[in-house]
Amino acid sequence: MDLRKCEIAEFCGGCKYQGIDYMDQLADKDKNIRNLLQKHKIESSIYEGIVPSFSKYGYRNKMEYTFGDFEKGGNLELGMHRKKHFMSIVTSNMCQLVPEDFNKILKATLEFCRENKYSFYNKKTHIGLLRNLIIRHGVKTNELLVDIVTSKEGRAMISDREIVSISEEEKYIGKISDNGIFDEKAYLERLMNLDLENEIIGVLHTTNSSLADAVIDSGTKILYGRDYYEEELLGLKFKVGIFAFFQTNIRAVERLYEEALELVPDIDGKIVYDLYCGTGTISELSALRAKEVYGIEISEDAVKSAISNTELNGIKNCHYILGDVKEKLDELKEKPDLIIVDPPRAGLHDKVVRMLASYGVSEILYISCNPKTLAMNIEQFHYLGYEPVKMRAYDNFPMTGHVECIALIQRVKL
Repeated sequence: MDLRKCEIAEFCGGCKYQGIDYMDQLADKDKNIRNLLQKHKIESSIYEGIVPSFSKYGYRNKMEYTFGDFEKGGNLELGMHRKKHFMSIVTSNMCQLVPEDFNKILKATLEFCRENKYSFYNKKTHIGLLRNLIIRHGVKTNELLVDIVTSKEGRAMISDREIVSISEEEKYIGKISDNGIFDEKAYLERLMNLDLENEIIGVLHTTNSSLADAVIDSGTKILYGRDYYEEELLGLKFKVGIFAFFQTNIRAVERLYEEALELVPDIDGKIVYDLYCGTGTISELSALRAKEVYGIEISEDAVKSAISNTELNGIKNCHYILGDVKEKLDELKEKPDLIIVDPPRAGLHDKVVRMLASYGVSEILYISCNPKTLAMNIEQFHYLGYEPVKMRAYDNFPMTGHVECIALIQRVKL
């Protein structure tokens, strides 16, 4: 499927390579990685190149949209942040990277909110009702989970110390165009009447009392169904909550995980640490062969999902610890034979690199969503007696600038 250039590509900050031939996209990403290797003095022969994506379109299983306006005082919009304009939102109801059901739900949500003349949350004044729309998709199960995120109902947030009630809002007339109450029943009816390819299995309403420009769960109500969707990955089943981290491109990540674990010479009977384990995907796949697996994750939602998923799959040798890796590593009594890391874009903290090297394990399997921080961490491991022996990139997010990588790092100094 070759779609024409997206109509909002000029404004939307989601895609970098719109209108560029796919092979040229791959070549550019590959060149960027090779430049990073050279910059950080990493032997280029260990790099096996970049693997193309199965599909260039419709691969994203999660989107987090924001309410706002394109221009100050303009119509209500729902979509992505405008390039280089923090306060501006461009409606993205024709996105090529998501299933068409996402676009239909976004369009219906925006129409409903415009009809009801709801206000959006202003990042400067901290006044307004609508904040975000989150949609998640079970690729193997054809399930959809929808969450409308608003400010706390019936109140306008003015500062981090003062929350103004409806009775006190007269002085804010003109700045807020609704009574701060979202019509859950009518919204649910609008969604359930949509003609969709997949099935909506849950509709949620989250309130966010934080002043930050991020989705913070101050309370979530189930309007319909359940608060998770189900997914399958390499024969295992997963329950994924609305806020839990889960890989975005399912077909691509199945291949990445398979090939990553194939790099490890022998997992059988080993003690494995899976750091930044998310909902436990790599943990459970490793546990099918390992003696014991210990996962550490800072997200409470992800850990709850991980525990639920091990129970769902009947896996007994996975153990999860909630908290920061820097603080929780010392609590583990069994020392590892193999360490797997899949850190956020910021990569591994200097302290974590030193802690991992101190265990003296033969192999560290590094899964990365940011080649830049991966290269920085590999250079740090070099000075601690570890060298990369294999590295491969995966274009799991076509049209965007993001790249996934796997690297096997081995101990060379005993």
